[in-house]
Amino acid sequence: MENLIALLIAAPLLGAAVLLCGGRRLDKTGHWLGTVLAAVSFVIGVVLFADMLGRSADDRALHQTLYTWIPVDSFQAEMAFQLDQLSMTFVLLITGVGTLIHVYSIGYMEHDERRRRFFGYLNLFVAAMLLLVLADNYLLLYFGWEGVGLASYLLIGFWQHKPSAATAAKKAFLVNRVGDIGLSIAIMIMFTTFGTFAFGPVLGSVDGASEGTLTAIALMLLLAACGKSAQVPLQSWLGDAMEGPTPVSALIHAATMVTAGVYLIVRSADIFNAAPDAQLVVTVVGAVTLLFGAIVGCAKDDIKKALAGSTMSQIGYMILAAGLGPIGYVFAIMHLVTHGFFKAGLFLGAGSVMHGMNDEVDMRRYGGLRKYMPVTFVTFGLGYLAIIGFPGLSGFFSKDKIIEAAFAKGGTEGWILGAVTLLGAAITAYYMTRVMLMTFFGEKRWQADEKGDLPHPHESPKSMTVPMVLLAVGSVCAGAFFSIGDRFVTWLEPVTSFEHGHPPISAGAITSATVAVMVIGVAVAYVQYGRRPVPVVAPRGSLLTRAARRDLLQDDFNHVVFVRGGTHLTRSLVYVDHSLVDGVVNGTAASVGGLSGRLRKLQNGYARTYAVSMFGGTAVLIAATLLMRAV
Repeated sequence: MENLIALLIAAPLLGAAVLLCGGRRLDKTGHWLGTVLAAVSFVIGVVLFADMLGRSADDRALHQTLYTWIPVDSFQAEMAFQLDQLSMTFVLLITGVGTLIHVYSIGYMEHDERRRRFFGYLNLFVAAMLLLVLADNYLLLYFGWEGVGLASYLLIGFWQHKPSAATAAKKAFLVNRVGDIGLSIAIMIMFTTFGTFAFGPVLGSVDGASEGTLTAIALMLLLAACGKSAQVPLQSWLGDAMEGPTPVSALIHAATMVTAGVYLIVRSADIFNAAPDAQLVVTVVGAVTLLFGAIVGCAKDDIKKALAGSTMSQIGYMILAAGLGPIGYVFAIMHLVTHGFFKAGLFLGAGSVMHGMNDEVDMRRYGGLRKYMPVTFVTFGLGYLAIIGFPGLSGFFSKDKIIEAAFAKGGTEGWILGAVTLLGAAITAYYMTRVMLMTFFGEKRWQADEKGDLPHPHESPKSMTVPMVLLAVGSVCAGAFFSIGDRFVTWLEPVTSFEHGHPPISAGAITSATVAVMVIGVAVAYVQYGRRPVPVVAPRGSLLTRAARRDLLQDDFNHVVFVRGGTHLTRSLVYVDHSLVDGVVNGTAASVGGLSGRLRKLQNGYARTYAVSMFGGTAVLIAATLLMRAV
């Protein structure tokens, strides 16, 4: 079975190569080829999963080494793969949800002249993401990490004729490069400390390293995770990334790419367990981002950007859980998987709404769409219920476990983290109810587009609705399936380790509080958007609302601190260079030049001048000699 691991990556990588290099002859069939090869990877994943289930829990890890990638003395990098319970979870999510999004894209991108290239980029992304989660060492993981960044850049800027899309792609690429520096530094520290960067030797040698070294490695890994997973302070790219086609938002910025940071932290669990200060920073980053993204989502009228804020917030839940250590690792991944179902479904539902509304994204110009798009309404509605934690649906089980784990942290820290997660649940219910009401309920607020055409909302084709239905099934059933008999905990425990948390209050009380705050969030949103007319033009709003519309001034902060700050720093350095460095160099050169110019006058080539000089010198010597004798 080990030989099949490489085929997981080879299938979509082959699709990317053929579609991107095959030329226009594949324009009519390329989308089918890309979809089939993504499905082939999923089938291989299912076969490997079935084989893994037939093994004992301690014998499920598979390894495959293809060749030595970089053989340089002691610097040995293998092109080798590791498939265990953690990576298998990601393989099934990436290939399963990825295949559904490929199918959806067949209908969504039907009239795009560059559809073949789009599917080539999708295949490239799937291959890079699989390489990231299957690598058995940090250097190969870094290779997949950069591949995902490249594919993300290409897909976000796919409609590069739009300046906003081109700018968003560059922004995502540059912000992620900041995080990538952290991963590269972490790998360097690993090699100098452990003499290797393979998972097994590094994680198995943690006890022999100092806490300071492990803290440095962990913080650099967290910096990388903040970039890929859009966490504070590297979250500014995610909202703008919605400029890409909607399937891109569903695949890269909801189900897989933004979860890479969570994978990195959980995969490096031994390092974080031995660096408690770094773990604390992880929980703080997750808690801050959880609230940051939720507040931003409350003020967005663009349906995709509202969901982007939601993604940021939900990844914050996962990062917070990962920072809790063994009591939270499993639940971080569990919420990651359930989020992959309902958030991908929500984004595809948003794309279906846009498909029927002449690509309009402003929810203030929607209203009453449930009558015209019944399948989209039901599937989107189930995703909505899942994400707000409605009892019995996926989000209820996974998010509730994270809230329990936060309280189980103990002490003041546990109460603070628990309160933050409950507040996040309330705000999530509010902004998602707002999205639901503004889009599918109320009066029609449709307006003509730039061409003067009024939208004629209609249900999307089956190539788009069938994936939405399947994702809705996952949104409803996945959480309960994972929770029965603690099967998800049992599945991941051999890889991530697990400790039962002991909250200061009962699990029933926490669940009741979670449901209560969810109901409050829904009620407040209903009063504001369900019982009152929604104005087509957004009111000015409070200071907080205006700040949230501008992503809580994150771009303004970056501009003032980094852009203007960098400009002033550069100008200061230029001034120092010109006035001090160049002044010293040029002043020295001028002094030597002036002195040499004066000395040069003594070498004029006239014999009489030399004779006078010798006579004068002789006279000086004689006078000096006579003076010394007289003394």
